[in-house]
Amino acid sequence: LVASLRPPLQRTLMIAKLDAAAVHQGRRYDLAMNEFADGTLAPLGYVHLDSFRLDSAIPVWTWRIGDALIEQRVWMSHGENTTYAQYAVVRAREPVHLELTPLCTYRDYHAQNRGYRETLVTPIADGVKVDAFFGARPYRIIGERASCTPASQWWWNFRHRAESQRGLDDLEDLFQPARFCMTLAAGESGAVIMTAEDGVLQSSAVSLAREQHRQQELIDRAPIGVRRSACRQLVLAADQFIVARESGKSVIAGYPWFGDWGRDTMIALPGLTLATGRPEVAANLLRTFSRFVSEGMLPNRFPDAGEPPEYNTADATLWYFIAVDDYVRRTSDRSLLDELYPVLRSIVRWHQRGARHGIRVDARDGLLHAGEDGVQLTWMDAKIGDWVVTPRIGKPVEINALWCNALAIMRDFALTLDDAEAAREYGSAAERAARSFNERFWYEAGGYLYDVIDGPSGADTSLRPNQLFAVSLRRQLLDNGRARSVVDVCARVLWTPVGLRSLAPSDAAYVAHYVGGPRERDAVYHQGTTWSWLLGPFALAHYRVYNDAAAALACLDGVVAHLRDACIGQVSEIFDGAPPFAPRGCFAQAWGAAEILRVWSEINDDQSVEQNRTEAHRPAFTHGK
Repeated sequence: LVASLRPPLQRTLMIAKLDAAAVHQGRRYDLAMNEFADGTLAPLGYVHLDSFRLDSAIPVWTWRIGDALIEQRVWMSHGENTTYAQYAVVRAREPVHLELTPLCTYRDYHAQNRGYRETLVTPIADGVKVDAFFGARPYRIIGERASCTPASQWWWNFRHRAESQRGLDDLEDLFQPARFCMTLAAGESGAVIMTAEDGVLQSSAVSLAREQHRQQELIDRAPIGVRRSACRQLVLAADQFIVARESGKSVIAGYPWFGDWGRDTMIALPGLTLATGRPEVAANLLRTFSRFVSEGMLPNRFPDAGEPPEYNTADATLWYFIAVDDYVRRTSDRSLLDELYPVLRSIVRWHQRGARHGIRVDARDGLLHAGEDGVQLTWMDAKIGDWVVTPRIGKPVEINALWCNALAIMRDFALTLDDAEAAREYGSAAERAARSFNERFWYEAGGYLYDVIDGPSGADTSLRPNQLFAVSLRRQLLDNGRARSVVDVCARVLWTPVGLRSLAPSDAAYVAHYVGGPRERDAVYHQGTTWSWLLGPFALAHYRVYNDAAAALACLDGVVAHLRDACIGQVSEIFDGAPPFAPRGCFAQAWGAAEILRVWSEINDDQSVEQNRTEAHRPAFTHGK
């Protein structure tokens, strides 16, 4: 049970796990598995695990003990801090007796609980109520078709192997408040229900049916091309990132440890919502974030502890224009455009006269400058103390590709809304910025684009994937020859089956593996580490220059196969830059899943339009052979 105590943040781990054991035909089978500080592995329940699969988005473990087959399902009740763990005996000649031991804690995702803590356990009907300490949110553990025996006990020195590898505190102590027992014959099921909510709870059967119906509705809403493709699982993955913020919607950037960030939300929005047939959620997200615009900027991050939003990003605001444009193009919803147009106009004005952190239009060329010492404003935002690992002060290539697109989008919006004077103004600014972009960013010797120009050290020739947006965005900035050269260089040097490397392997700063403690990992976050979300713009850029849908979609095959690895059914945030491209970072990343959905949907929609256009011009009758 991970409860969100201040939605969508303050996610708090309350119940770490349920250790299960089964007694069947006079023999005890431990189904649990733990690792302890001294290296002991006990019990060895994995030997009885027959299979694991996803039932839509619900994980299912199948255990084989003697002639019996036991299934375990775990799911949360949508919109509630309630988790169900259901056990069903699929096959058995005699009843199976199950013993279930909840192991509890009370912490966020950055810490471990160590040492004895006075915990209050109160018996209630069919279970117990747990108060981890004075002032903590109480939670209940309730047995369904199960007896409950309070049995308070601490278990010491669990070891978390992944934390060891990441150079973090890796030991934890867990508290057992009770033990639950149930005896099930073939075809029967029981459950343990864990909740931080008040009130009456649904039975596991009702809750499961409700969740299965909800997930099927999500699949049914998706465009037919998406739900019949390898992206079907990603439709369900996408839903897990869409959360409530106050009276609106927001997007969790990644699990387990990210909150809702402006940049990630705007990049992920088209894939999470429009590509899955949920335009009303897209509209809600766009409205929600419009309320947080300040001095022409969207917030980069909503802090977990409730402090004011942080406005330290140059690109989140520009991605907002892309998201609004995608929404309007797909829905033709003029009413939302009418509502947001003044906000968008204000944002442009702030950028033209100067916003926070040195974000301003350079009057000499119409391009956007961003950055100041000690601040990293682009998505390559790793910072260790006062050390900005990848400083990109000046005119970053993707910031200016987004800026050029934002101006062109505003020209089109002004025309749609019959604002002729503004259309001329935005059109002129867009043409000037695009002309400067072509003149100033092209690195002839490399056949690709500079990563940053007008920086403290001049033009940066580092080969990075940021240049792809000059080709992948709808208002393409480069002529066909240069666009193809950019795609070819990135394909040859940066592309991997699961994403794009953040830096060319030939660069002296390149690091192939994202390993070590926090400092070591932060230092290489953007120095060769592969990012899954960049597959989207790469595949779309490839399609733009080669017009080969099959070849472009084939670029996504590796990450689709990855859905069976790591966090099954989800896309990892990052991977090593070298084979075998081990998954790292957040095990479920919003923009990683969203970009695959967006590109798959966009290319297939484009192909459908082209096919319809061809068929419309095909003669009604043909004569001869």
